[in-house]
Amino acid sequence: MQIDRDLILKLENLAKLELSEAEREKLAKDMGNILDMVEKLKELDTANVEPLVYISEVENQLRADEVRRQVSNEEALSNAPTSSKPFFKVPKVI
Repeated sequence: MQIDRDLILKLENLAKLELSEAEREKLAKDMGNILDMVEKLKELDTANVEPLVYISEVENQLRADEVRRQVSNEEALSNAPTSSKPFFKVPKVI
């Protein structure tokens, strides 16, 4: 992929940025360096490397779901500006 002025101007427009000419040149250089690094990574032999699924071997320790204090319908609707038992009333949205 070629990083040229047209691409930088397109990206600038998409990102809603206003860059100076010096910033455009620096961005083009930086993006070129990133693409060079990706090309360098493509040279690596990854045939016998398993994909990484988890960064560490620690698994999530989740707590059991428990039903705790529940709010009654009347309590939930007590602060509602308008309600139609047992529901909240909201403006119509289309």
